[in-house]
Amino acid sequence: MIDIGRTAPTSGWSPYCGVAPSPADLIARWNLDPVLLVVLGLSLAALIRLGSRTGRPFAIAAVLVLAVSFISPLCALGSALFSARTVHHVLLVAVAAPLLAWSLPMRRVGPLAAATLVQGAVFWGWHAPGAYAAALSNNAVYWLMQFSLLGSATWFWMGLRTASTPGAVAALLIATVQMGLLGALITFAEAPLYAPHLLTTQAFQLSPLDDQQMAGLIMWAPAALVYLIGALVVLGRRIGPDRPVEARRA
Repeated sequence: MIDIGRTAPTSGWSPYCGVAPSPADLIARWNLDPVLLVVLGLSLAALIRLGSRTGRPFAIAAVLVLAVSFISPLCALGSALFSARTVHHVLLVAVAAPLLAWSLPMRRVGPLAAATLVQGAVFWGWHAPGAYAAALSNNAVYWLMQFSLLGSATWFWMGLRTASTPGAVAALLIATVQMGLLGALITFAEAPLYAPHLLTTQAFQLSPLDDQQMAGLIMWAPAALVYLIGALVVLGRRIGPDRPVEARRA
């Protein structure tokens, strides 16, 4: 279990996942927070109850991805490396969120344009240096970050299920561009932007700027590619301009 009262003596930050680990002790840094474990267990039970039999594999996979994000040493590594925290965020919005969306019954959840706008705004907002630093210094802000990232992304992916082909493709391409643009801005920044990682990357043989550039490249290439592949898949399975995305699976 993480001791949230510990504070890194060199940085002053107290992230939920604990102080930044060293490479030597990383493998032992599993987060066995009992509250987290109970919440994940209850979430899985609720998803199985609310979803259909065909949605159960998606529910199980979604909770497994969340476990990797919050229980495995990736959680602690995110206290040291912004690039690891970026992987964590990409797992939430581009892997766990679509799995959650497909684990639930298909229903209209409001305009896809609004979901696309909110998802992008939330993702960009939490990667502003000030907001990001606040999340790594206060547990309440940290969980607000996690729930808003996951919630807005799940809304976006659920909206895709009932969207027409042109609407779904447009939304996915917009998501591709916004993710890639943010990644490019972070990659080409001339100085480190994220104060919580100014003193935590050196143990991993990375400067803060190197770590930040890795994070930007993760957003710019593999993360953006998820949305681009989604757009190509939807376009490739196109039946008619007014058919919802989910209907093409029948």
